[in-house]
Amino acid sequence: MAESFPIQRLVLIASAWLIYFLFHSLLASLWAKGLVARHRPHWLPAYRLAFNALALALLIPPLWLTYGERGPWLWQWTGPAAWLANGLALLAILGVLYSLRWYQGEEFLGLRQWRGRIRAVADQEPFHLSPLHRWVRHPWYSLGLIMIWTRDMDPPLLVTALLVTLYLVLGSWLEEAKLIALHGDRYRRYRRLVPGLVPRPWHHLTEALGRALLEGGEGRGPPRP
Repeated sequence: MAESFPIQRLVLIASAWLIYFLFHSLLASLWAKGLVARHRPHWLPAYRLAFNALALALLIPPLWLTYGERGPWLWQWTGPAAWLANGLALLAILGVLYSLRWYQGEEFLGLRQWRGRIRAVADQEPFHLSPLHRWVRHPWYSLGLIMIWTRDMDPPLLVTALLVTLYLVLGSWLEEAKLIALHGDRYRRYRRLVPGLVPRPWHHLTEALGRALLEGGEGRGPPRP
């Protein structure tokens, strides 16, 4: 890889992604929201809106570095493999769109918090489980990994894919700690029943168990994708 593509460029790409992940994780943490709540509580209604806008804006540098200069292909899907790869990617996109019906879009975007001038640090949406959550605890992360690894790869894309994969794995662990803080024993029970990112057909949440889990107590928000 170093001979076919400038290693300095790959280091720059990796650095840009690592900086992005650091800021994203920090701003998404309950610690950051708590800090705002203590010192600038009047900012909280706009926090989610600002977070989403900043997350999109900060994506520009690493994406520009990744796609700004193409390298030699490390592998490309061709023939039946290309049909399979693209079919899986399409199914992953459809899976994300399908799961949206179980989420309150205004809550996710931050519009409800802004309109209601809500100053709560924790999520306010009731605990619920989409059908995909019966198979993996973080379905959007799992579907995202499918989208990433079904693409053709050159050196910049491979570095990006590896780092995003690592971030999704680590991010799911950090998200777990936050969800346990929000939902307590109910999320611990859910975590024991359902795998994190890789579905296992013999290890999933049945519809009956899902209903029992939802009826087991009050929560303050849904499991994150």
